[in-house]
Amino acid sequence: MIVDILPLLMFAALALLLFSGFPVAFILAGVGLAFALIAIQIDPWLFDWQQFNAIPVRIHGAISENLILTAIPMFIFMGTMLEKSGVAKDLLNCLQVLLRRVPGGLALSVVIMGTILAATTGIIGASVIMMSLLALPVMMEKGYSPSLSSGAVAASGTLGILIPPSIMLVIMADLLSKSVGNLFVAALFPGLMLASFYVIYIIIACWLKPELAPKLDAKVGPKTKTALIAMVFRSFVPPVVLIFIVLGSILGGLATPTEAASVGAFGAVLLSVVNIVILPALGVKPIEFEKENPDANKTEPTLGQRIKQFGFTLYDVVMRSALTNAMIFGIFIGATLFAFVFRQIGGEEVVVHLFDSLGLDSWGVLFALMGLVFVLGFFFDWIEITLIVLPVFAPIIAGLDFGDHLAKVDVVYWFAILMAINLQTSFLTPPFGFALFYLKAVAPPQVKIQHIYKGIIPFVLLQLLGLIMVMLFPEIALWLPRVMLG
Repeated sequence: MIVDILPLLMFAALALLLFSGFPVAFILAGVGLAFALIAIQIDPWLFDWQQFNAIPVRIHGAISENLILTAIPMFIFMGTMLEKSGVAKDLLNCLQVLLRRVPGGLALSVVIMGTILAATTGIIGASVIMMSLLALPVMMEKGYSPSLSSGAVAASGTLGILIPPSIMLVIMADLLSKSVGNLFVAALFPGLMLASFYVIYIIIACWLKPELAPKLDAKVGPKTKTALIAMVFRSFVPPVVLIFIVLGSILGGLATPTEAASVGAFGAVLLSVVNIVILPALGVKPIEFEKENPDANKTEPTLGQRIKQFGFTLYDVVMRSALTNAMIFGIFIGATLFAFVFRQIGGEEVVVHLFDSLGLDSWGVLFALMGLVFVLGFFFDWIEITLIVLPVFAPIIAGLDFGDHLAKVDVVYWFAILMAINLQTSFLTPPFGFALFYLKAVAPPQVKIQHIYKGIIPFVLLQLLGLIMVMLFPEIALWLPRVMLG
């Protein structure tokens, strides 16, 4: 009997220890090793020392030799470089000026910037923190509603989990043994659909209640058309071109995601050199908002100082990228160990039999899994949910059949996109919504936690609406892959 329930005990131990606050990577690895030793003592036929000794080989083969995962460090580097070099700041200033006549123009700028950043990196923490530091103080100064402002920043900052190139989609493709490129293409329309929902909501809300978002002063920004065009070419065009190169090469079949990631990382370095060294040396300055008391005595850095500044920026980016990668791959190692032991002691069979005993059809299983992921999102991060849920439920997902609603060959891709949309809510749902923590940590004092919780409610509802839309109309996710990839 103990052998039969051992996988359930293993899963229960994991769920319990995840609430301890101990690093997730160590919990996953520790639970895996502990239950491997327990299984050896209980029944050597179930798990033996030969399998135990194969664990390092399994981890090496699943992670170190996995070329798909090499795209993750480069995407992280690309996004961090764009943030630290000032490219993202210039982009936000440009968008604020371009959209100042539209109701809620600052909030719309944040959503559009979040969409653009999502297409350069999947680092949610970096996106939310950067936009909180850059946009929230300006929005508070202009009289924007704290709830609307914080909701727009938090929701748009989480788009990077869905819009390609997404780190999460790379991980999902690996866990499900599916094409990264196909998942990227399938996620494009759903991601843009969610961004469109945010834009529509902000425009309608600010049109009905103008006090939520006073218009930006007409004096802000360039005074002539020539200066406006110069601002667009300096601050808006370069990151958009970089996105086009990265995504275009993937969608057009010119490069694999890994190759496109390396191109994106190199492009981010070039943009940083241009932004920090070359343009200032040529006398081209970023378009800043007018200040009441500009410092007339401030001297411009010399070329040598600019080069040194780029060196410091590059060092900071490399260090931050290394730390982020170490965290992610540490969880990979722990999750791989856990999944290997869980399978060997019969975990997959137990899960399949459990769902069979419930008598659920394919739709029932889908709703149950979506409900499980949504609830887990209240307590855990996306990477923990992904690395725990997908390996366990992958056999069930592959066997789902939705008849005329969806071809069986498309089920896994469709499910992956549904799960990605669902997981986006995990960043916004209290008590452990990580985007809320990131935002509160750097938000101005007048933005209270109750403002943040109130502000994210409409955006969580919009994400659930997006989930329902893709569930009812699979072609939202599957039409573009069929057209582009056949």
